[in-house]
Amino acid sequence: MSALISAFKDADLRKKIIFTIALIILYRIGAQIPSPGVDYAAIHERLSQISQDQSSVYSLVNLFSGGALLKLSVFAIGIMPYITASIIVQLLTVVIPHFEELKKEGQTGQSKMMQYTRYLTLALAMLQSAGIVALADRQQLLGAGVDVLKADRNLFDLLLLVVVMTSGAVLVMWLGELITEKGIGNGMSLLIFAGIATRLPTDGVMVFSNSGGFVFAMVLVAVIILVVGVVFVEQGQRRIPVQYAKRMIGRRQYGGSSTYLPLKVNQAGVIPVIFASSLIYMPVLITQIVNSGKAVPPDNWWMRNVVHYLQTPSSWQYIVLYFLLIVFFSFFYVSVQYDPNDQAENMKKYGGFIPGIRPGRPTAQYLGFVMNRLLFVGALYLGLIAVLPNIALEMGVGSGTGSTMNAFGGTAILILVSVALTTVKQIESQLLQSNYEGLLK
Repeated sequence: MSALISAFKDADLRKKIIFTIALIILYRIGAQIPSPGVDYAAIHERLSQISQDQSSVYSLVNLFSGGALLKLSVFAIGIMPYITASIIVQLLTVVIPHFEELKKEGQTGQSKMMQYTRYLTLALAMLQSAGIVALADRQQLLGAGVDVLKADRNLFDLLLLVVVMTSGAVLVMWLGELITEKGIGNGMSLLIFAGIATRLPTDGVMVFSNSGGFVFAMVLVAVIILVVGVVFVEQGQRRIPVQYAKRMIGRRQYGGSSTYLPLKVNQAGVIPVIFASSLIYMPVLITQIVNSGKAVPPDNWWMRNVVHYLQTPSSWQYIVLYFLLIVFFSFFYVSVQYDPNDQAENMKKYGGFIPGIRPGRPTAQYLGFVMNRLLFVGALYLGLIAVLPNIALEMGVGSGTGSTMNAFGGTAILILVSVALTTVKQIESQLLQSNYEGLLK
């Protein structure tokens, strides 16, 4: 709080914070505006009914959009296409040599990769919008036989709905980039933060009214314990000591200093959870689009043993698969983003070494060994945090609250805490920079 109070005293930082808050408010307004051709009264009535049911496969994606997805609002697609496109472009740097060269080119290459990310975001947003509109048109989005579109719709109305939702996703991407460039914090993370935070009061009231005061108090206690645990792990680091040898350049002596290399316990952040949730609901979405035109869904192995369990997040099959996907993507994403060989090479180039470890390949092996041990703990932590709401529903805890448990689940708390910590750290760094400028003047 002291950092926030000091931030509002600084004129430049105050403008950035106000600009960020204004764009977040604009984003939340767009998330409440219905798209053309949508029967908003029917959606509102259906959402009040399914809030009592168990969590659906769309609940986590709907949580990231702040509830805009199932309302078919202008910003229904939200920020998910941009996040998915960013992850895909980053992963392609390992597979495609051209992307790897762009990554090494500095600012020019980053601008080119950002352009590719925007094009891919547009394609993903159009694909996702078409799928959601197709499900809504065939009365499969909010349950079989539930029509949430106008009765007199035609092909032009459906195409217009796809265009509006795709344009909304592009506009959300632009708002996020504006916040990152001219505001404070990471724009995409703050938009997800705003979507989750705005649902907390409503979902809290719903838990209280459906389950009573005792369950509500237990949920609050669990949330507090979860916040403390998330802060503890998110701030956790393994500090590897690094010594730099003395070097003589001309008549001056450089180096000879001791520092450390910080390796976070949760190196991957929340990206494995987002990637796993996107992957696990994609087969259900595609299957529903393919079978939505049929009066009776087919009865085969795929529907009985795959789609059935993927549509039931409280089943142990779904929980195990979701947990394993998060662990896999944690290892995969960190292996792509962090290369111990590059780290060891850079240390060797500047005369740095780890005490007791020879420079070069032994240093890379040591860093890889330490990172794998940290990553094992971080992946287990991410997986357990993400499946907590599903385990609670499987055990009967919070039954009757439905998808509202996701707002108080581990994934939501993880995003809220990590984004808040990152944003406050950025505010403090800018305050420190402005103070230094004042001293120099």
